[in-house]
Amino acid sequence: MRVLGINSLFHDPAAALIVDGRVVAAAEEERFSRRKHGKRPVPFSAWELPELSARWCLDRGGLDPSALDAVAYSYDPELAHPADQLGLDDPWDRLRQEYAREAPGFLAEVLPGLDPEKVRFVPHHVAHAASAGQASPYPDCAVLVLDGRGECGSHLAGRYTGRRLDVLATQSLPDSMGLFYEELTEHLGFLRSSDEFKVMALASYGKPRFLDELRGYVGTDGEGRFRARSVPWAELAPARPAGEPWTEEHADLAASAQACLEEVLLGLARWLHERTGDRVLTLAGGVALNCVANTRLYREGPFDTVWVQPAAGDAGTALGAALHVAHRQEPVEAMPTAALGREWSVPELRAWLERAAVPYEEPEDIAETVAEELARDGIVAWFQGRSEYGPRALGHRSLLAHPGRAANLERLNAVKGREEFRPVAPMVLAERAAELFDGPLPSPYMLFVHEVAEAWRERIPAVLHVDGTARIQTVDRAEEPLVARMIEGFERRTGLPVVVNTSLNTAGRPMVDDPRDALECFGSAPVDLLALGPFAVRRAEVFA
Repeated sequence: MRVLGINSLFHDPAAALIVDGRVVAAAEEERFSRRKHGKRPVPFSAWELPELSARWCLDRGGLDPSALDAVAYSYDPELAHPADQLGLDDPWDRLRQEYAREAPGFLAEVLPGLDPEKVRFVPHHVAHAASAGQASPYPDCAVLVLDGRGECGSHLAGRYTGRRLDVLATQSLPDSMGLFYEELTEHLGFLRSSDEFKVMALASYGKPRFLDELRGYVGTDGEGRFRARSVPWAELAPARPAGEPWTEEHADLAASAQACLEEVLLGLARWLHERTGDRVLTLAGGVALNCVANTRLYREGPFDTVWVQPAAGDAGTALGAALHVAHRQEPVEAMPTAALGREWSVPELRAWLERAAVPYEEPEDIAETVAEELARDGIVAWFQGRSEYGPRALGHRSLLAHPGRAANLERLNAVKGREEFRPVAPMVLAERAAELFDGPLPSPYMLFVHEVAEAWRERIPAVLHVDGTARIQTVDRAEEPLVARMIEGFERRTGLPVVVNTSLNTAGRPMVDDPRDALECFGSAPVDLLALGPFAVRRAEVFA
């Protein structure tokens, strides 16, 4: 069974390929088009398809579109109702629905040879659920999905048994925890459907003093659903014009909304556990990218294990839709890794460097070269292996730095051109993590926050957030031997078993994906060394 998954209707367009029950490839369109999130989530862009990532997935699988058994599209227009009937202020949503209905024909045009009759519509939240429950290592698990919106709802709670879904509860629009958080994002001067993670970071600087007021608009009903109506945010704190400084009121409002979101998630998880008795909870939907909320679910919720899809946002529905359709015909396997995107051979990387006419070297071990540069307090652009699926840099497309220098947080935020309150993350070997961090372990996808041990807080200040936490990535040496060697080399030189890791990009741009992107980023940002596969490019030599 050969199934291509497609997400395109709202935002974060992406494609994924399943062959004989195995995940072969998955990639987001933004990495190819170089447009952040691929496009804006407006009805007028709903016709745009992830044609570049879809073609690459097929190339990776050695398939022509005519060889596909099915194309799984992560939205079912037959389940949708007009926006005004759903209580949404979206007068052009009818365009979105029309484009969805025409998707089979559009796909056949951009993928010549595809039979449009092979396109299968998969309900949006079912696709989200499959991206968690069917992609996780747990064939039997509970699943919780929360996002902005699907066809008519914003939430699904269910259970997977043998990777087959039983839906237990859904939430109808306009109640939506995703839209609740999006509206606050816009009120605080950030870009909605894009910058929600900035609100989460800002919340750590505030106190939840507006929580009681928010509870009047948001809360669970005890039956697996919730209410989340539009909040008059300006009555609580004034709007922040984009680019203006934030105030204590803004931080307090963010903290209050964050606490409110966490309470709803805990209420839904407790209800779901009562219904299923499952040990494992899997999460997907844009809300599942809120690592602070995920950690509270882990600490206070009833489940022993919480597993979060690394591409939990809409991009992940491409994978989920493909898994859902494939599983109707054959067993499907868990996703093996988040590194499901493009890669280049050593000769191809060398050719890029030759074409760019930059001086480079090929050291005996690039891991040791990078460790030495980091120990000297250099910033390193790290480009290795297949690119990541999802919004987190997980040691394949990363900016690395020394965690023992407190100034490196400000330095990296300046390099990337982003807000000063944004944290950076530590990478640590999985077997060492418990010495430094308290939280769910292992944590390979950087989707939880961990308390930093008191003894380490002064030693790794660059990765310490204002609330004493860090969003860690644990590294399994069997899966990531090169990254492991680099971290070990850094520890030998500094005594610190941690390296700073943030995404290899600058503000407003997608994460670096191909060698050209890496060279352009290296040329435009004050990065000391580019580790492009086994090759090292030094800024001092390029710009001598």
